[in-house]
Amino acid sequence: MEFRTLGRSGLKVSEISYGNWLTHGSQVEEDAAKQCVQAALDEGITTFDTADVYAGTKAESVLGRALKGVRRESLEIFTKVYWPTGPGVNDRGLSRKHITESIHGSLRRLQTDYVDLYQAHRFDYETPLEETLKTFDDLVRQGKVLYIGVSEWTADQIAQALKIADDMGFDRIVSNQPQYSALWRVIEPEIVPLSEREGVSQIVWSPIAQGVLTGKYQPGQAPPEGSRATDASGGADMISRFMNDDVLGRVQELKPIAADLGLTMAQLAVAWVLQNPNVASAIVGASRPEQVRDNVKAVGVKLDSGVLERIDTVLGPVVERDPTKTASPPKRP
Repeated sequence: MEFRTLGRSGLKVSEISYGNWLTHGSQVEEDAAKQCVQAALDEGITTFDTADVYAGTKAESVLGRALKGVRRESLEIFTKVYWPTGPGVNDRGLSRKHITESIHGSLRRLQTDYVDLYQAHRFDYETPLEETLKTFDDLVRQGKVLYIGVSEWTADQIAQALKIADDMGFDRIVSNQPQYSALWRVIEPEIVPLSEREGVSQIVWSPIAQGVLTGKYQPGQAPPEGSRATDASGGADMISRFMNDDVLGRVQELKPIAADLGLTMAQLAVAWVLQNPNVASAIVGASRPEQVRDNVKAVGVKLDSGVLERIDTVLGPVVERDPTKTASPPKRP
């Protein structure tokens, strides 16, 4: 395993993070989830990412049990807050009330006294940003949170937060967690340049484009039974943006590139995102331990300019680059 510094901080994170968005507490039985976590630990992964909303809070509990007994100081545990975790009107968003109640619930489920990174899972248009940032800063000062990050915020939203933090003397954001892959590059025009200037790293999710970049989905053919594309509760809506013959056909053309490098398609996809120096870590999920072991082999792979150009030539017409596609929910009327 290799490690990178998270933003303009002193925190080191593993280049591959283990995430449990669509698996723990929902698609995967707990014994299998624990085996995947153990495989991650065996491969040198120290960074684990989850969120209070995953599997209706169950994902945090599964991860907490899976990591029980592991030396806490050797781990970086990340979680998030924003989405609804209960029926009440205050059970969502980035208000002081919801953030405070959510961190206590997350710490209890994760069986830890603190999280290394606490992330605003989306931007909240209904709460003053100053209130959100002051609450995060208070949690840092209380020792319950060590660093602050965001997820799927636009460049303007990140810039606003950094300015307020500087003006008010709050701890600054050190990371953003966006979707990023060779097919989905919406962070490149605006977010990455801002982040490089301001000392903010990307912790990217879906580097394999929900499995599309493995090449397992064939143009003109129905998705394999049991795959994510057939699971309405497991991300089928998100993967649908890639499920057309033009995209799938072009992905098949990546196979000789991966073969020339001695990589699997998944390894090529993960290695591709790690070529971006603003990316501190790529989050991978797994339903089987061997998937973890396969993805970790992307660590340390260097793709030269010729390889990157070949990938761009193949995928170019189907790559999404529009920065307005950043996934924060729209402002309510």
